Amino acid sequence: MASYHLTIKNGKKGTAAKHAAYIARQEILSKHEDPPDLIAFAHGNLPAWANGDPLYFFKMSDAGERANGAAYRELEIALPYELTEEQQYELACELVKQQIGEKPYFFAIHCPMAALGDVPQVHMHAMWSDRMNDGIERPPEQFFNRYNSGKPELGGCKKDSGGKAPALMKEDIKTRRANCADLQNKTLEQYGHQARVDHRSYRDRGIVKDVEKHLGAAAIKKLNEEEKAQIKDRRQKAQPQSA
Repeated sequence: MASYHLTIKNGKKGTAAKHAAYIARQEILSKHEDPPDLIAFAHGNLPAWANGDPLYFFKMSDAGERANGAAYRELEIALPYELTEEQQYELACELVKQQIGEKPYFFAIHCPMAALGDVPQVHMHAMWSDRMNDGIERPPEQFFNRYNSGKPELGGCKKDSGGKAPALMKEDIKTRRANCADLQNKTLEQYGHQARVDHRSYRDRGIVKDVEKHLGAAAIKKLNEEEKAQIKDRRQKAQPQSA
């Protein structure tokens, strides 16, 4: 059944271009996979100087953002595998509108198979910049400079970040998680699926479940078929029960 996963990450200066290339599964930075796990990718709201190239945009973000600033933000979201690839792409676009809005972004949908269980793990990576479009054309050398409130045309684009109290930031994350779950459930319902996701923790949902140690792909490869079967059986018996 559909499962919920959402993480928010910040990327420091000097890491954006490489991470964008990895997400895009460029051959230079990503090993070949059989079958390829890249389903789709898209971008939007890029400034004119990027020429529709999100990888170039994030390369310039690496060069222009200040040393202690975030060169990018990222959302990693699990997508319901009950949906078709076309429906997953449609949902990803809606999630970008909901979570990122009009900021410059790039996203990719991956569908690797689980190392144990042969279950598709469909998910999306969405990278974006906090720089907001104000209608002023700036060259890349100026775009990532500090914002000039008195004369905006002389400074960089204003960032929609910073200055938030920890409590407000925590509330913002909770809202993001809830909105993401609501949109996924509406999409599942729209296409006639009974499965639903829940953004709340097991504790908040009154569910008791033993935490299993994450093995990882490398450890799983060392297991024989009998050991894999035992783990699968144990997981089936350990389905969460309401307290």
